[in-house]
Amino acid sequence: MKIGIVGLPNVGKSTLFNSITKAGAECANYPFCTIEPNVGMVTVPDERLEKLAEIYKPEKTTYATIEFVDIAGLVKGASHGEGLGNKFLSHIREVDSIAQVVRCFENENIVHVDGNVNPIRDIETINVELCLADLETVEKRLERAKKSLKADKKFQIEVDLLEKIKKNLEEGKPARSIELNEEEKEIIKDSFLLTMKPILYVANISENEIENPEKNAHFLKLQEYARNEKAEVIPLCVKIEEELSSLEKEDKQEMLEALGLKEAGLDKLIKASYKLLGLMSFLTAGEPEVRAWTIKIGTKAPQAAGKIHSDIERGFIKAEVISFDDLIKSGGSMVNAKEKGLVRSEGKEYIMQDGDIVLFRFNV
Repeated sequence: MKIGIVGLPNVGKSTLFNSITKAGAECANYPFCTIEPNVGMVTVPDERLEKLAEIYKPEKTTYATIEFVDIAGLVKGASHGEGLGNKFLSHIREVDSIAQVVRCFENENIVHVDGNVNPIRDIETINVELCLADLETVEKRLERAKKSLKADKKFQIEVDLLEKIKKNLEEGKPARSIELNEEEKEIIKDSFLLTMKPILYVANISENEIENPEKNAHFLKLQEYARNEKAEVIPLCVKIEEELSSLEKEDKQEMLEALGLKEAGLDKLIKASYKLLGLMSFLTAGEPEVRAWTIKIGTKAPQAAGKIHSDIERGFIKAEVISFDDLIKSGGSMVNAKEKGLVRSEGKEYIMQDGDIVLFRFNV
């Protein structure tokens, strides 16, 4: 699963990417420094794994991972090939969701591509270009659907849906802002619309406002905008995150405490990105390995078992399940948990829950 980091030039995208992945993507104070996208895998912070590792003392601890892609900065006219428009649109088409970095800090030494800081204008610059690109896609498909409708009335649903999306895009509203039923989602799925991708916003604020971002007027405007879109906003200072990412665990914790922060902004961003993709983790624990396994929210037990090995899914009998919280309440002892009746036996229709610790029983 891929998260695309996007934004206008010089908003802190590549510095943020470097901090997340420590991959060393080039950063510079001029537009279009990033041309080909940089890609990096990151682990999803999970305090539960740390606790399980203390209990089981495993040989190996494996965290869930997601992929971040640093995509070239976009400017007005990208949908018509301006700047690196065509590359931008093709790269963003390949990701599953979007993290848009928005500049919310003032600094006369760092040029803004439009001359001054205005987070809503910056968001809408990107939104307009994505809407225009999607509009072209929708109009072509609508034309085909109308031709098909003449021969078969079943295409009426598709025509109506495309007309609805077209109207939204013409108004500059992303396709994801339309409430769709399951049938409509299935119809539009293979159009791979850019504005259908889920999004979260990353507010890049200054160092002296990180403890209380509500003091930043730009951040407050962004928060209100995102609320109307039902999107999340993660406030962080890219400069601080870059420094934090280079520190060892103890030094990092010391710096966070000095800044009055409970956790790094990057950890919040990675967790929020995982959630944005509709993902969650179930856990397996034992002396050989403590591990988080990534599944889609709503996955049933046999399909979750298949993440470990296809044979386990094929020969699935049952899942022995305990929630992480229940195990901790039992002092970390599976024996105590079983005595208290907290370990459940679940069948093929069981829908996995985030933080389930599972032992799958199977026979092949």
